[in-house]
Amino acid sequence: MSGAAMLVHVIDDDVAVRDALRWLLEGEGYVVKAYASAEEFLAKFSDEHAGCAVVDVRMPGMSGLELQEALARRRIRLPLVFVTAHGDVSLAVAAMRRGAVDFVEKPFTDEQLVESVRQALGVHDRRPGGDEVPGLMRARAAALSRRERDVLAAVVSGSTSKAIAADLGIAIKTVEAHRARIMDKLGAASLAGLVRLVVQYGLLDSPH
Repeated sequence: MSGAAMLVHVIDDDVAVRDALRWLLEGEGYVVKAYASAEEFLAKFSDEHAGCAVVDVRMPGMSGLELQEALARRRIRLPLVFVTAHGDVSLAVAAMRRGAVDFVEKPFTDEQLVESVRQALGVHDRRPGGDEVPGLMRARAAALSRRERDVLAAVVSGSTSKAIAADLGIAIKTVEAHRARIMDKLGAASLAGLVRLVVQYGLLDSPH
C-alpha cells in the first residue's frame, strides 16, 4: 500500500478511545491522525490525505452521521467505519445505507476493528462486479421463512431481542434462535456482517 492508502483518521471525542485506537492501528503499521471532533477533522482534512476514517456515531457538536452528510455535500468519497454502542445500531444501519463501509459495535475486539479498517482501505479495489454473488445472496434471503424475515428486518432496524420478542409475541430465546439461523443461512459471522449483506444486496427487498 502507498502511504496515503495506509492512513487512518480516527475521530472520537473520548481521548482514551483515540489513544487506544492510535496505539492499536499504529501497531498494525498504519499512519494515524486523530481528531477530537468532526469539526476539527473537516477543518484539517485534505482530499490528498485519502485513506479511511474511523468515526464515533455520537459526538458532541457534529455527529458521525452529520459528518458523513457533510463529506457527501463536499463530494468527498472517504471510506468510513462507524463505532457504535448497541443502542445506536439503527443509526449505523442508516450510515451504511448512505455508503459507510462498516460499523463495529462496542465492546469490540482489536481484530474486529482492524478487519473493518482493512475493508475500508480496500473499498476502492472491490467495486461490485457482474458476478453471481448478488443473485446468490438474494436467493438465500428468499429462502428465509416469513418469521425469519420479520426477525431480520427488526434486527437490522436496531431492535433488541427483548423488543422483537414483544412485537412478534414470541420468546426471547426464540428470537435468538431465529437470528442464529438467519446468520448461518446468509453466511454472516457478526451483526455488522449481517447488516452489511442486507444493505449491500438489498436483501429485505427480495421477493419472498
